[in-house]
Amino acid sequence: MRSVLKASKSSLQQIKSTKYNAVDVLSSAVSRTVSLNADASKLRKMAEDTPKPGMVAPGRVFTFQELAAATENFNPDLLVGEGGFGRVYKGRLKKTKQVVAVKQLDRNKDQDNTEFLAEVLALSLIEHPNLVSLIGYCADGRQRILVYDKKPPEEEILVAWAKPLLKDRNKFSLLVDPLLQGEFPVKGLHQALAVVVMCLQDEADTRPLIEDVVTALEYLALTTDEQVACEKNADM
Repeated sequence: MRSVLKASKSSLQQIKSTKYNAVDVLSSAVSRTVSLNADASKLRKMAEDTPKPGMVAPGRVFTFQELAAATENFNPDLLVGEGGFGRVYKGRLKKTKQVVAVKQLDRNKDQDNTEFLAEVLALSLIEHPNLVSLIGYCADGRQRILVYDKKPPEEEILVAWAKPLLKDRNKFSLLVDPLLQGEFPVKGLHQALAVVVMCLQDEADTRPLIEDVVTALEYLALTTDEQVACEKNADM
């Protein structure tokens, strides 16, 4: 997917009051751009019961003990990322030796069983070469944990593809959604890429909060039409 991710004003308003870092923003945006053909009856059936080990459901159902063993009791040394929805640990499944990413969701967040299972179903249906695959989940007690395959090879990661383009002004246009067909203000593109660069900082603490990102995107959304009109008039 070689395009700049776009968010509608309604989507921005929905996430504006939530605090989570840029990694969460990119993950959510990618998920929203994938077309999901979920079977409504299957979703309702999943929502009726709390998943238990051995129960048939999308992906594998893990026990909390299995994931605690895989992450050495959620060892802080294995922490690879943290956002508003929880923490992500590197782990290794004991039985298969598979390396996984274990995302332990914040138990303080108000998410009932129906919402969690709906999220699991949606994630299980997403397939894209630039996205990691959902392997399974855990819903023991109040625990809400998602288990992903470890990141794909670097050349398949969207961020790894985009970073070199950000270093060459002549290649900035390659980051724009081709559906725009060149109808975008150059100044607006540069401002948007400035936000992208901040979101791609290696250290999580140096990345902007979602509130800051949303504020910047809202400003760009308000000024884009005016900038396009000005640039068209200048070309006449």
